[in-house]
Amino acid sequence: TCSVAKKELDDLEQWKKEHRPGPITLVPQRLGGNESEAQVRQNQQMILMQSKYQKKHKREEYVKAKKAAEEAEILKKKAIQREKAERLEVKKRQEEMQRREMLLKDQKYKTNELLNRLDVGLPKSDSCQIANPGPESTAWKRSHAYKQALREDENRRLEEMRQEQRRKAELLEFKQKQEEETRTRALKDEQRRVNNAFLDRLQNKTQTNNIYHPEYTG
Repeated sequence: TCSVAKKELDDLEQWKKEHRPGPITLVPQRLGGNESEAQVRQNQQMILMQSKYQKKHKREEYVKAKKAAEEAEILKKKAIQREKAERLEVKKRQEEMQRREMLLKDQKYKTNELLNRLDVGLPKSDSCQIANPGPESTAWKRSHAYKQALREDENRRLEEMRQEQRRKAELLEFKQKQEEETRTRALKDEQRRVNNAFLDRLQNKTQTNNIYHPEYTG
């Protein structure tokens, strides 16, 4: 039995030697793409660097946009606070003007009351002809002229106060319009800057795809 098994093994080894495949001969040919390995690695490195740059640029644009939005919000809050302060100041000035006007009216009333007391017993009609005007007639004329001058002076002061209040109100309204236009212009400029940055990123991305994927240029 051992001899039979040994003979079979020898026959198997002999068969393997006789049927061993010979050498393979292939015609040399170029494999792979049209670019060399160095060029491929260089392109891969360039794409990697460009991707890092785009991510960095996108982070910077995000930080800038966030900072601009925060600054715009701060400016808006400051403008609101300034407008409130100006309105409060105008209100205080108006109250002060009203107080002064009330004081002037009160002073005018007291002055008129004093002059009316001085006029008691003096002539009141211009039709009364006095051939030889005495001290009482002269005093009445002086008090009447004094009263008239006081009235004119008080009326002039009141008119000046009204004009000053009107000018301040017009100046405040003009200033508020200018600030509103400035805020609107700043918001429009910021929106335009953000839109331009987005379009620039989109254009750069499109140009990059056209460079490294020319088959998609159509």
